[in-house]
Amino acid sequence: MPEPEIRDPEIREPEIREVETRLPPGQYIPRGRPILHYGRVPAFRPQTWRFQVFGATASGDDHKFTWEEFSRLPHTTVMADFHCVTKFSIMGNEWGGIPAAALLERVPPDPGVRHVMIWAEYGYSANLRFGDFDRPSTLFATELDEQRLTPERGYPVRLVVPHLYAWKSVKWVRAIEYLLEDRRGFWEDRGYHNIGDPWQEQRYSYQEDPGDGPP
Repeated sequence: MPEPEIRDPEIREPEIREVETRLPPGQYIPRGRPILHYGRVPAFRPQTWRFQVFGATASGDDHKFTWEEFSRLPHTTVMADFHCVTKFSIMGNEWGGIPAAALLERVPPDPGVRHVMIWAEYGYSANLRFGDFDRPSTLFATELDEQRLTPERGYPVRLVVPHLYAWKSVKWVRAIEYLLEDRRGFWEDRGYHNIGDPWQEQRYSYQEDPGDGPP
């Protein structure tokens, strides 16, 4: 099980100039923590909730976790900034939850998998390159700053992919689909960039270079 992050109380908070160097181009730090999402907040029913891993699995079989089974997977913490494509950034978040690596170990993908689709309530989805998904900082978060996520922020589970724009950090996640070929997700199909790197300001699909998205 990964070791939880230990925070030294003697470590100072970052100075303003240090924080500004962590801001991608075109981003600003807002007051408070804005909450944005598409559609209504879903109800969580732990008795019937299921998390599925399907698609091109190594075994060819799908796997489903109950809430109790999912909650028993290894936990860790990740300190990370959060960059919304609408141009605000929330700095220094402490996310707690299940690392993507724990699910990849439990349900391995086929060796040919190069992308994943993250599925959420109401059929919402976001696609990721496998290399973006399989990172130590990618987390299925259940907590924020040592508190359980609120429903508006994605409880019971949201994906956190800190190095990409925040629409890739899907709220209310219900499934991972392993893909042999890339497909666009919900916002990617509606004009957002297929990759979404904030340091490259990859906001919209018209900015894509050849190879950034599916044919």
